[in-house]
Amino acid sequence: MREKLVIIGNGMAPGRMLEHLLEAAPDRYQITIFNAEPRVNYDRIMLSPVLSGEKTFEEIVIHGDGWYVERDIMLYKGHRIVAIDRAAKTVTSEHGETVAYDKLVIATGSVPFIIPVPGSDLPGVITYRDLDDVDAMLLAAQSREKAVVIGGGLLGLEAAAGLKARGMDVTVLHVMPTLMERQLDAAAGYLLQKAVEARGIEVLTKANTKAILGEGRVEGVELADGTIIPATLVVMAVGIRPNVAVAKEAGLEVGRGIVTDEKMVTSDPDILSVGECAEVGGNVYGLVAPLYEMARTAAATLSGSQDKRFVHSDTPTKLKVTGIDLYSVGDFADGEDREEIVLRDASCGIYKRVILKENRVIGTVLFGETSDGAWFNDLKKKQTDVSEMRDTLIFGQAFQGGGNADPLAAVAALADDAEICGCNGVCKGKIVSTVTSKGLTSLDDVRAHTKASASCGTCTGLVEQLMRLSLGDSYNPAAVQPMCSCTDLGHDDVRRLIKAKGLKTIPAVMQELEWKTSCGCAKCRPALNYYLVADWPDEYADDYQSRFVNERVHANIQKDGTYSVVPRMWGGMTSSKELRAIADVVDKFAIPAVKVTGGQRIDMLGIRKEDLPAVWADLGEAGFVSGQAYAKGLRTVKTCVGSDWCRFGTQDSTGLGIRIEKFMWGSWTPAKVKMGVSGCPRNCAEATCKDVGVICVDSGFEIHFAGAAGLDIKGTEILGSVKTEDEALEVIVALTQMYREQGRYLERIYKWAKRIGTEEIRRQVLDDFDRRKAYFDRFVFSQKFAQVDPWSERVSGKDKHEFQPMAALSLQQAAE
Repeated sequence: MREKLVIIGNGMAPGRMLEHLLEAAPDRYQITIFNAEPRVNYDRIMLSPVLSGEKTFEEIVIHGDGWYVERDIMLYKGHRIVAIDRAAKTVTSEHGETVAYDKLVIATGSVPFIIPVPGSDLPGVITYRDLDDVDAMLLAAQSREKAVVIGGGLLGLEAAAGLKARGMDVTVLHVMPTLMERQLDAAAGYLLQKAVEARGIEVLTKANTKAILGEGRVEGVELADGTIIPATLVVMAVGIRPNVAVAKEAGLEVGRGIVTDEKMVTSDPDILSVGECAEVGGNVYGLVAPLYEMARTAAATLSGSQDKRFVHSDTPTKLKVTGIDLYSVGDFADGEDREEIVLRDASCGIYKRVILKENRVIGTVLFGETSDGAWFNDLKKKQTDVSEMRDTLIFGQAFQGGGNADPLAAVAALADDAEICGCNGVCKGKIVSTVTSKGLTSLDDVRAHTKASASCGTCTGLVEQLMRLSLGDSYNPAAVQPMCSCTDLGHDDVRRLIKAKGLKTIPAVMQELEWKTSCGCAKCRPALNYYLVADWPDEYADDYQSRFVNERVHANIQKDGTYSVVPRMWGGMTSSKELRAIADVVDKFAIPAVKVTGGQRIDMLGIRKEDLPAVWADLGEAGFVSGQAYAKGLRTVKTCVGSDWCRFGTQDSTGLGIRIEKFMWGSWTPAKVKMGVSGCPRNCAEATCKDVGVICVDSGFEIHFAGAAGLDIKGTEILGSVKTEDEALEVIVALTQMYREQGRYLERIYKWAKRIGTEEIRRQVLDDFDRRKAYFDRFVFSQKFAQVDPWSERVSGKDKHEFQPMAALSLQQAAE
């Protein structure tokens, strides 16, 4: 009989605790979670990129619905716990749901502090703690009016940067003389203010808020000196307090937070607490690294281990605002018993300060150049005597031992227990050993297996240096390679900035991202055109001049300058009428060669360019649309005859293949996409070497992906199994949309999957029902604007719907 574990709260700390617990004791507990928010577990520290537009909510979900279902965890969403009965060992939610527990974990997080000034309860005054707050800010940002952020700490500055990115006029009010005074010294605070103001955000320090003004809703903020600042939105970001109400009412010991021992056990031995609500060793925490340490400790306690104890350590501070690099850790206050080493480079905006006590590092502040942060923190943790490197210490690790400035040498010199990822507590040794033992080759592989750089991402550079150190020249990620000579940006950065800055034309992209050429080149223009089509399907007009010639003329150019035309045959099926029409076109235009392709279609080769419009007009009259044999998009869905004809067929593979092809054709993708549907495991449609494949089995449909049969030969990965055709279609469409949104231009699915990780794709597309539906819906939405029938204006008397993908039509039209 499994013990009953109830968890109050579903934030990052309890989510990480569950991961560790299920790894250590997967069958010990029957788990129930009550979450006050009406959603699954997500990465709160990435809310700022969601606000700025650099990420979507789906991208920051940690555990989707499928994760809980697969692990038999009961998740109550939108259920706030209002009572804990310690005698009966039950908890009760505001909706009247009562559940018994053997062990209880309280992870109620924190509540934002609201300045008690007149007008603080007006509509338009919001805090910044969860997704609901972000949604409210995004709604307000649509007005493009005036926002005031009260608080110049981490959250306040991230909120200000996000709102500015969304087009609002933003002012930050901070009561202290410099920004982030708890994490930065005055010099770094001054540089930070300059960097924030350079982004068009007004900053007022020594600004004491007297009142929030407005009749019925926010209209402005009045300062103590009488200054009035107009505003339609006010964001309070002045601090948080542990949410201890339900624990206090239950009679647990409460100080600043819910008091626990070093094993995260409260004053009740059957109740633990983790996260921002917990107080351990007299401290409460708001940064993710100590919360994850709490999670590891609580998981060990619940699994029966007696060894794990929570140990306090200083956590580095980093700001998640693109283009602003700062790092601080430890004690950097002035004092007679300490000395400081300072480096300033005014022209480059660099400031470095290391504080020493008895020749040991006790604090570090870095601004503008932060790559040595992990090294300084390691020196601090180990209390290393730095007297022998005193003269070169401020220049960083690369300059120790003879002035070697090779960053890889510096990383190589780090001890194996040096912490690389502060958020997740991952050391150098774990990363290197995992890369070596598991044969990892991409940053996403490392994130999936170690979680290093999977949270805030500021340690990404260090992780990549470790990969270069481990893999040598074989590690050469495309992400750090420029798209072309026209820009220094890689594909991922360009795509991220297109979304973050709301860029919707090629000239806008080139201007805002500082292209080095006036009009781009043959490498970057097609890529930019694809990214804009994919990201703004309803607003961007596809620029055919930025497509390759094959895509412009809907035919493949041959070595002699003639073209080949491939009409689409849905799922490889045809009829005598279609065959006669093809024969008539071959005769009429004296086409010299006709070939059956590997994709079960007919290719007409040797057509002169000037004949292409007339050829397509005749084919269109016969009901053909382009087979898109030239496309960076869906080309074919190869099928076998399936259960209709074959004595081994288990499902209607031909019907499913036709349904997929009609639903998805015309969908531009980063590179060509070929699919296959086989009616049984004998696999006559060769589905296991396709970009996406389906193997029909007695119980339903096995979905495969990431195969290759060209220059590279690779069998598919199994994504998972579903029971119905509808589920199969939804999964395949969602998978394709995820690839469309994340793939780099000309990157095939198998290369994208290797970069992202099979497990991550499976998690998003198969396990997370909400995210799968969101991908599916975005695909359908984009298909409404697909430009796939350029010759249909020549087809008199025909309904244009005949030339559109089913996904672009209403359900009634598709059924007809």
